[in-house]
Amino acid sequence: MSRTVLLLSAAALLALGALALGLPPPPPVLDTTHTVATPDEEAATEVLPWVASSGWGPLTLEGKLSGAWVQSGPSEAFAVLEVKAREPREQRRVPANVALVIDRSGSMRGQKMDDAKQAAREFISQVRPEDRVTLVHYGTDVTVFPATLATEYERERMYAFVEGIQDGGSTNISGALEAAAGQLMGATEFFKVSRIILLSDGQPTAGLQREEELFALARTLRGQGIAVSGLGVGENFNENLMQGIADQGGGFSGFLRSEQLAEVFTRELEQATSTVARAVEVRLTLPPAVHTVEVMGVNTVREGNEVRVPLYDMAGGQSARLVVKLSLETEASDDPLELLVATVHYINVETGRPAEAQVALTAKSTEKSKLVRAHLDKDVRVHAHRALGTQQMRAAAEEMKRGNRQSALSLMGSARSLFGASASALSGDIAELDRTRDAYENAQSESERRDHARSLQTKSIKNFGQENAY
Repeated sequence: MSRTVLLLSAAALLALGALALGLPPPPPVLDTTHTVATPDEEAATEVLPWVASSGWGPLTLEGKLSGAWVQSGPSEAFAVLEVKAREPREQRRVPANVALVIDRSGSMRGQKMDDAKQAAREFISQVRPEDRVTLVHYGTDVTVFPATLATEYERERMYAFVEGIQDGGSTNISGALEAAAGQLMGATEFFKVSRIILLSDGQPTAGLQREEELFALARTLRGQGIAVSGLGVGENFNENLMQGIADQGGGFSGFLRSEQLAEVFTRELEQATSTVARAVEVRLTLPPAVHTVEVMGVNTVREGNEVRVPLYDMAGGQSARLVVKLSLETEASDDPLELLVATVHYINVETGRPAEAQVALTAKSTEKSKLVRAHLDKDVRVHAHRALGTQQMRAAAEEMKRGNRQSALSLMGSARSLFGASASALSGDIAELDRTRDAYENAQSESERRDHARSLQTKSIKNFGQENAY
């Protein structure tokens, strides 16, 4: 068998869709990961042990590579990393320092404004006297209900503040976030958890308006100890902006449906008041043998030989999974080669101090392709297939939003084929994708099609191992 094997990869699958649309197919791609099964190849059965971090902090880290061996010369491999939050020793609610930020701009007129005000009432009903709460509403200008403990008296005043909100003006998201942060900053040293919950249709027209600027603001607030969640209001809300703010702010994102307001705010407040680790970030240190790295489905920043992956604040029992694709160049060796060092950095909420956990992943290198394929890890292969298919799912969701029906269907077909490479393990993913495809094909209105796109987007976030989407 040749050192690299031509396989039905994501690019090859997309060629089928391109032909269906009358477009020239993309060039074939040589798969050097040995992860996607060749025709008639027996399923991988080997399960390698997880490499686990040591220590007793609230976060643990474990990982493993796609096989015990990698191909010598230019090749690729996958790694899977799991960050897990231990349940706290005592199930004790942590008082929250929290701000609710409500968009009241002209674009929120009508049902969106009604939903936002009802969401605010639901939020007020769920905070407790030990929580420090501020409310902010904004159009062109910003109006603040100053931070205070949520006693019964103050909650009544908060309800009145919400009732007085009138829609109108531009959408000054950045000014509102800065005003909310100003209220929270005065007490971050006294409260272990601080959080901003932004309600908006995500259409900024005043203050900072470019997505990159708003993402940078959320990232700055996260660095100051304030997590930011972004909850979309209205069917046409800017999903990319709200999700990006949450991703960069270490918070959660989602769509506020009228019938789910209570559930969403219950989860947001439970998340804030049961957080065990904040400012969570995985850093990947790359040895000289690793040329490039792709952390599939999540945002990263590379600085020299280090790749930083910001994650969300984590409550006890939560986890995050990263699927990492490595491009390598190694010489044959029977001695284990270090291919990836992963470290999760975070603030321990209980102690208020920085903490970390680390694993180092190694493999041997060989010229023998059969040896590589014989020692592939079954579980990592499944995670790789899911991640490759989910890339196509996410692209399909974007095409749905643009109204490109045929392209969306073609991409869902590509995703299904990639999931099919691990059909028994991913049967649930295949069935759910089939249901989404059928529902999308039969959708009778633009509203229904947007809803299917939103559901597919949320599913893709979860498939990539992230738990920060509603």
